Amino acid sequence: MIGCMCIHGFTGAPFEVEPLASYLKDRTDWEIVVPTLPGHGDKLELKGIEYNKWIQHAENELQRLIEKCETVYVVGFSMGGLIASYLSVHYPVAKLVLLSAAAYYVNPKQLFKDIGEMFRDGVKGRLAENEMFVRYKRKIKATPITATIQFRRLVAVIRPILHQVTIPTLIAQGEIDGVVPPKSAQYLYNRIGTNSKKLIFLKKSKHLICHCEEREDLFAEVHQFLKQLGN
Repeated sequence: MIGCMCIHGFTGAPFEVEPLASYLKDRTDWEIVVPTLPGHGDKLELKGIEYNKWIQHAENELQRLIEKCETVYVVGFSMGGLIASYLSVHYPVAKLVLLSAAAYYVNPKQLFKDIGEMFRDGVKGRLAENEMFVRYKRKIKATPITATIQFRRLVAVIRPILHQVTIPTLIAQGEIDGVVPPKSAQYLYNRIGTNSKKLIFLKKSKHLICHCEEREDLFAEVHQFLKQLGN
């Protein structure tokens, strides 16, 4: 049996990776799990939670999956991509998929463009329709600075072990991501230790890559990569 775990990002929830999880469920008989990291989900309660709790929770979920399945894949989005990389170093994971993975974060150039769009929508009285404003308004209010510090610590701890990733890896990144800059994907591609790795850029995609207009192409690429033998 094959198992696949999809891990969401910082201040996120399973919805971030749900479209990919559903795509794989519809096309395979794999056991698909999408955990909710501590303090995350529909209601953010991040105060007092240290980064190692996020890693431990993902480890526990992965261990359960490993007990049930002969082969296990891990997919990580944004901060989840760093956690997925960590898991692939310490557990018998067969393949790794990194989506908008946050080895770096905040792409100022694109963020200013997105803020410009928000401003224009605000002037036109359409701010409530602006997807980025709606998503991030709630997050900004509900994210304590201590949680952001924990996120940065997690990145700082995991980046030095990327060279220990030795399994086949697919890295996908949106070119107009305002949260994680494209250089993050290139950094991951250069740093991870495996020779079996592929990097793809999606020209029209922002940070929520599983919800972008190019998602069907992305999902087909992920599915093909995971089911390919000997890759």
